[in-house]
Amino acid sequence: MRHNKAINHLGRKSGHRKALLANMATSLILNKRIETTVAKAKALKMYVEPLITKSKEDSTHSRRVVFSYLKNKEAVTELFRTVAPKIADRPGGYTRVLKTGFRQGDGADMALIELVDFNEAALASAPKAAKKTTRRSSKKAAEAAPAAEAPAAE
Repeated sequence: MRHNKAINHLGRKSGHRKALLANMATSLILNKRIETTVAKAKALKMYVEPLITKSKEDSTHSRRVVFSYLKNKEAVTELFRTVAPKIADRPGGYTRVLKTGFRQGDGADMALIELVDFNEAALASAPKAAKKTTRRSSKKAAEAAPAAEAPAAE
C-alpha cells in the first residue's frame, strides 16, 4: 500500500532526482515544451508550478528562492521576464501534459509537457468570447447600418 507516499521517487536517490527535476524545469522554461515520460512529466508539473507561482511576485527574495531550485540564471531571468507577465492573471494550472504514445525502444509511456500560455496553436484555435448584445444595442446598430450604407450607395 502507498499510504502517505506523495511524491514519485522515479527510481532515483534524492540528489539525482532533484538534479533531474531542476534540469527538466530549466529546459521547460527555456523551450516552453519538452517531451519526456509520463511519470517524469507529472513529477515535473508538481515541481515547476509552485516556482511559476512564486515568479508572479518579482522580488529579490522570490528570485533567490526560485534560483535555489533551478540553479540556472538564464532560466530564472526567462521565468521572471517573459513567463510571469503572461500568466499573471491565471490562478494556477500553468502546464499541460499531453500523452503522445509509447517509446520505440522500451515501450515507455511518453508525454509532451508544455506551458499553457505559450502554445500558439491552442491559443489560435480557442473560441473567442461571444459579444453580448442587448435589445437596446441591436436597435442602435440597426439605425447605424442604413446611415453607413447611404454614402456607399452614392
